[in-house]
Amino acid sequence: MKQNRISYALMIALAGTVALAACKKKEEPVAAPPAATEPAPAPVPAPVEPAPAVSATGVTVGNTAAADKSVAAVSTFTPKDKIIVSVKTDASAPADATIDAKLTYQDGQVAGQQSTKRTADGDGTTNIEFTNANPWPAGKYKVDVTLNGQPVGMTQEIEVK
Repeated sequence: MKQNRISYALMIALAGTVALAACKKKEEPVAAPPAATEPAPAPVPAPVEPAPAVSATGVTVGNTAAADKSVAAVSTFTPKDKIIVSVKTDASAPADATIDAKLTYQDGQVAGQQSTKRTADGDGTTNIEFTNANPWPAGKYKVDVTLNGQPVGMTQEIEVK
C-alpha cells in the first residue's frame, strides 16, 4: 500500500506541475524597433474645377421668334414649319460658348445638326433654325442641345403632323 500512496503522491505532484506549467504566462518576443522610413508624402488635393463661365438657363423649341429672340414653346409642327431651338445662356464674365443642336428623326436618323460659336456675356439668347427644302416627314423628333460639349437639360420631343 505504501507503494500506491507514493504513486498517487507522484501522480498528483506531476499533475500539479503540468497544471502550473500550463498557467504560466509565456513571454512574448520583443518586437524589433520599426525601421526608419521616409515620411509619407502629403496627400495632393484634388484639383478644383472652376465653375463654368457660361451656363445654359433654358431651352425652348418653337416655330417663330420674337424681336428679343424669345420663342414660344411648340410641340407640334406642320411639315413646312421652321423649327427654332432657342437656348438662353448666362455668363458671369465674357466667355466663349459653342452651342450645338441636333434634330433626330424617330428612326434614329439625324434630320439636322447645327453648331454656333459666340462670346457669351451676361444673359443672352441664341436661336438655331432648322429648315427643310422639302416638307419635314411626319413623325416624332428629338431635340438635343449641348453647350461646350456638355448636355443642356433634357431631350425634348416634338412631332410633325
